[in-house]
Amino acid sequence: MGASRRLIELGLVLPPPPAPVARFLPAVEANGLLFLSGLAPLGPDGAPVIGLVGQDFTAEEAQGFARLVGLNLLSVMQATLGSLDRVQRIVKVLGLVNAVPDFTRHPFVIDGCSTLFYEVFGDQGMHARTAMGAGSLPSGIPVEIEAVVQIA
Repeated sequence: MGASRRLIELGLVLPPPPAPVARFLPAVEANGLLFLSGLAPLGPDGAPVIGLVGQDFTAEEAQGFARLVGLNLLSVMQATLGSLDRVQRIVKVLGLVNAVPDFTRHPFVIDGCSTLFYEVFGDQGMHARTAMGAGSLPSGIPVEIEAVVQIA
């Protein structure tokens, strides 16, 4: 089953792809891979969510933000490729969590994105991953995630 059809079955509607906030491209295709720039969770008004995990947000809330970032990444994939059905595999995900110093649940937070990719792409959505804490992230966002995708 194709990823486009799976999105419909899951009842997921992708947001518009976010525009870059500096001098970079949202995605670059090279040698059968699509490299996706790091994205932030956006609120309903399109503004980035701001706050520190473990202080302003719980790990569970941050996991929801990681899922939002995953939806944004899917949106960029679709806009760049024309269809999510061109995705052959999610290869690698890097997730950064802006958290208080004693926070240790980074993998749990980034599972919000990883689980979404599995739901949409099945076994092809399973990927290598790094989940780590960051001393700060741009504009004070709680989560930033980038990905590398194998494409047809």
